[in-house]
Order: sequence, then C-alpha cells, then structure tokens
Amino acid sequence: MATLTAFKFDTPDGAKNFLEKVKELQKQKLITVQDAAIVTWKQGAKKPQTKQLNNLAASGALSGAFWGMLFGLIFFVPFFGLAIGAAMGALAGKFSDYGIDDSFIASARSEVTEGTSALFLLTSGAVRDKVRDALKGTKAKVIATNLSKAEEAELQTAFGKE
Repeated sequence: MATLTAFKFDTPDGAKNFLEKVKELQKQKLITVQDAAIVTWKQGAKKPQTKQLNNLAASGALSGAFWGMLFGLIFFVPFFGLAIGAAMGALAGKFSDYGIDDSFIASARSEVTEGTSALFLLTSGAVRDKVRDALKGTKAKVIATNLSKAEEAELQTAFGKE
C-alpha cells in the first residue's frame, strides 16, 4: 500500500530541502517516491504556490489533476453551487482511496500558512528504521497521513514531536 504523508515546515524552503534528503534515500533504495508535490507560501504572498514533482513519479503515480484538485480543496475551497458539490462528492470518493479524508484536508488547511511550506509525498517500500534514522531530528511536522496511529506516532517521534 502506498503511504501519503504531508509534512509542514516553518520556512518557505523547508519542503524543498527535505525532499532533497528523501531523494537521497531513494537513491539508496531505502524508499520509493511514487509522486510528490510541494506547497510554498512565501511571506507576504496572498496564496501558496504549488508544484508537482512529476520527474520523481513512477508508473501509476498520481496525476497533476489529482494534486490540483486536492490543493484546490485545501487552499482555495472552490464550492460554487450544487453541481460543484456533486463533483466534490465524487472526488471525495477518489481521495478516500489514498487515505485522504476531511481530517486530512482540515489539517493541511490549518497548518500550511503564510511563511511556511509543505511536502506531500506518496511513497512505498520504505525501510522504516533506516528512513526514520536518516530523517531523525529534521524540523518537520507530520500534518496528515494515511498511516496507522502507531506508525504515525513513530514518525512524529522521529521528528521530535509527541
């Protein structure tokens, strides 16, 4: 099963820097990055910038439309009438396939603010203990994930969060 995790960083370049570490782990065959997207919200900007990193995408990875709709739900809330509501219901079903529910969206919406960044990673095949050790002490906050509660707690501990 693929793991979708959203990390928050207290600086606009934190997500990009973290992704570089994850890329190194991928080169060492300790994790497979199926897809990723970065949200950067610079200080003074009215809204965040998003970037899909499709050069990392393996076959079967998420499409740009998926990331676009997810970020639309999180940051722009495009609810205009019942037709959109019906479409959003269909999308909610698709998002649930990846473990994305209302709490995932609400967490990302409340955490990613001006002056911060976030990295959304779709991964698989992680050698958990080695990845955890390699990323231990990184200043990141797990804001949403489809991991089990026990796995999420282990990940939070690796980043020094309880």
